[in-house]
Amino acid sequence: MMSTPALDRKLLAILAADMVGYSKAMEADEAGTIKRLKDIRAELINPAISERHGTVIKLMGDGALVAFDSVVDAVACAAEFQNSVAARNAGLPEPERIVFRVGINLGDVALVDGDVYGDGVNVAARLEHLAEPGGVMVSGTAYDHLQGKLDWPLDFAGNQQVKNISRPVRMYRLRLDGKRARRPFLGMIPRWAKPAAAAIVALALAGTGVWWFLQPEPLSGKPSVAVLPFDNYGGDEASGRLADGLTEDIITDLARFPEFEVVARNSTEVFKGTPVDARQVASALHVGFVLEGSIQRQSGRVRITAQLIDAKTGHHLWSENWDRPAEDVFAVQTEIAEQVANRLGGGVGLIQEAGRAAAKRKRPEILNAYDYYLLGSEKIEKLTKADDQEAITLLNRAVELDPGLARAWVELYHAHDLMGVFGVDPESNRKTAADVAERAVRLDPSDAEAHAVFGMSLANKGDMGRAKSELDTALRLAPGSSEILTFYTGFAARFGEPERGAQMVDQVMRLDPNYPMWASNFFAPAYFMAGRYEDAVKMLERMTPNNYQKWTWVVRSSSLAALGRTDEANASVIEALKQHPDLTVESMINEPGLSTMERSRFIETMPLAGFPACAKHEALAKFAKPVRLPECEAGKANPLGQP
Repeated sequence: MMSTPALDRKLLAILAADMVGYSKAMEADEAGTIKRLKDIRAELINPAISERHGTVIKLMGDGALVAFDSVVDAVACAAEFQNSVAARNAGLPEPERIVFRVGINLGDVALVDGDVYGDGVNVAARLEHLAEPGGVMVSGTAYDHLQGKLDWPLDFAGNQQVKNISRPVRMYRLRLDGKRARRPFLGMIPRWAKPAAAAIVALALAGTGVWWFLQPEPLSGKPSVAVLPFDNYGGDEASGRLADGLTEDIITDLARFPEFEVVARNSTEVFKGTPVDARQVASALHVGFVLEGSIQRQSGRVRITAQLIDAKTGHHLWSENWDRPAEDVFAVQTEIAEQVANRLGGGVGLIQEAGRAAAKRKRPEILNAYDYYLLGSEKIEKLTKADDQEAITLLNRAVELDPGLARAWVELYHAHDLMGVFGVDPESNRKTAADVAERAVRLDPSDAEAHAVFGMSLANKGDMGRAKSELDTALRLAPGSSEILTFYTGFAARFGEPERGAQMVDQVMRLDPNYPMWASNFFAPAYFMAGRYEDAVKMLERMTPNNYQKWTWVVRSSSLAALGRTDEANASVIEALKQHPDLTVESMINEPGLSTMERSRFIETMPLAGFPACAKHEALAKFAKPVRLPECEAGKANPLGQP
């Protein structure tokens, strides 16, 4: 009887990668998709694999299987090419972007004729399917060999039952931005010790223990929030996975807001399934706010609730519930996580509002830099010259006390830019705005809004290529942030994307129906440039003429005229010229960085409203090559710019 030869077996790190949306992209543009995929492989992926000593085992149309002797090399390779691909995508329109998912496992595999087989390969493939677009998912066996050897942290993503694998697979999500989550002592407790830790928690919360092992309360002055694991009232595994995923997504989304600190999930996971009082949990974790919620699946629907609690008082600051069909639970998970993050986070979120209220109660002499930042940002939102001037004073005090506070420099950009728009020393304020924006992004390159304001300052200089790159970076860092989407809407038309700008406004309306008043200054022009004049006029209803800037007057008057509301448009122009006597069609079409489409929109609608066509000669003298209207060329128009 012949014996079967022994298989050649080896412990290898297996990287599985595939392209997101491959079939759809091929259907839309087969030749273009193949070329773009080939270029990315040649320019970004293959060099990373070679540098990290990987071996390509199998190359499929939309993906690859790569083996590494070192799991550190495998994960570093994935992080490097995913970040490189993301940076490349930032400068491309959406249809041309190539996005990958990656799964990595360390396991025993069988080598047969240059191919690899076994559970080690299967687990990597399953993890790749569970990774987020643009993300990397790592198995528990790989994680155990990575400790202290990576520049990128890993966040626990739960235990998952995957197809054809009998045991649950422990999973970790690679944090590609390199930022480590805030980890109080509880987050460092090994998983095997969590039951004991939970018992200690229970004793401490009952008043019979002492939390001597917790880190002291942070000195940053920022508000902090803990997201407790969402309760699973359905009891089934599917609901449990949804509850875990939603908790993780909300923590990840909130962590993008540098206005406050978020406790890492591995610090709050100890409370899973434990009935505790939110105020006591907050005391234990040194946080000011606790977010808790629940999930229940029944009859093909999923019902999710969430509530934010003020830790000091126990009062509910906000609560919301959602009732959705359960067919696409991941879409529901994403939608709700984004809504919660936007309601709580950002410059006008509930947590920021609570911080402002607390700052107002402090005596002026004991305010710290963060409090001055909060109060200054609130003044900007009032959109008046007097409030904006006060904002500049408050924010300058903030950066005097803490020159490294990037958020205060971000707000100084908004304050100086707004002051220039109001017509107060425009050149000086615009230059100061550009300087503080650049300083903000240097201080904190991971701050999405810092990139956004730097991009806006570049756009105001007419440097549209770099401006789009910075705003795309901001979107990549915080794709679900209503603030970042809002900033982009104001410049989409300049990038030749007016329809995209209007669609982004629609998206913000879904994410944040209670959008702040200042956002209308972005939304109205976005609708106007897309030809949605009715929406543009409606968007300005929350503002008063006291809040109007030059662009606001032009958008309102021109939209009314385009809708045939001529009398209202003429009256609006009269008021506009009282505030801005030099406002003409030519003065608008010579704004820095305007696209051809934007100029055409002004030329088409402003005369209908009754705006003067021609600018004064001295107003155009500052431009090397001013754009002129045919009727305003020399000898055809009077020098005073009158119609």
